[in-house]
Amino acid sequence: MAINAEAVLQTIHKNQKINYQQILMKMIESWQAEEIRPKLLIHSCCAPCSTTVLEFLAQYADITIYFANSNIHPEVEYLHRKQVQEKFVGDFNADTGSNVQFMAADYQPKDFFEKTKGYEDAPEGGERCHICYQMRLDLTAMKAKELGFDYFASALTLSPMKNSQKINEIGLEIQELFDMQYLPSDFKKNNGYKRSIELCKIYDVYRQCYCGCVFASEAQNVDLSEIIKNAKIALEQNQEQQ
Repeated sequence: MAINAEAVLQTIHKNQKINYQQILMKMIESWQAEEIRPKLLIHSCCAPCSTTVLEFLAQYADITIYFANSNIHPEVEYLHRKQVQEKFVGDFNADTGSNVQFMAADYQPKDFFEKTKGYEDAPEGGERCHICYQMRLDLTAMKAKELGFDYFASALTLSPMKNSQKINEIGLEIQELFDMQYLPSDFKKNNGYKRSIELCKIYDVYRQCYCGCVFASEAQNVDLSEIIKNAKIALEQNQEQQ
C-alpha cells in the first residue's frame, strides 16, 4: 500500500522546519521497500519546471503530467506553453525510453479572475499566488481521484520564485479535503533548479520570462505584444513541422 505523507510527517518534531524533499525521499524509500511503482499525476506549470521533476521521479513511478494553468495570460501564450510542455514530454520519452503521459485541463481564465478578485494588487508571492496554487492543485487532486492515481503532486516547488512551504501546506490540506494522497516535494533542493536550466538547454525548451498571469506581467513590465508575437510564431512553426 502506498505510504501517506502524514505518516512520515508525524515522525518530525513539531518545532522543526519541514524539509519536504526529505519527506519525498522517505516516501520513495518506502515504495522501493514494498516494491511498488505508484501512479503519479503531477501538475506542471510549465515545461522548464517539469524537466528535473521527470528526470528524477520517472525512475520510481509512472507519471502523467497535468497541464492545468488557466492563470496564464494571454491565451496564445497559454497555447504556446502547453505545446512546449507536450513536446518536452515526447522528447523526454524518446530520449530516455520512459512512458510519461500528458494531459491538459480546459483553459478557463474566468475561473482564475473570479478566484483572485480583490487581490489584483497583492504582491507577487502573496495571497493571490496562494489562491492560484490552490486552484491548480485542487484540479489536479480531483483529476487524480477521478482517474485512480495513487498520488497527486506539483512541479511548482522547483522554482526558487515559489513558496514551497506554502505549496506543500496547501497540498496536504487538499489531501484531507479530497481524500487523495499528496506527494510532498521541494524539487529545487540538491541543485534541482540548476539542473532544470541545464536540461532546458539540452532539450531546447522555451523558458518564459514571467509566471503567466497578467498581474505578474504588469509588475515585471513585460511587453505582452512581444510575447504574443513570439508565441504566434512558435505555434505556426510547430504546425508546419507536424
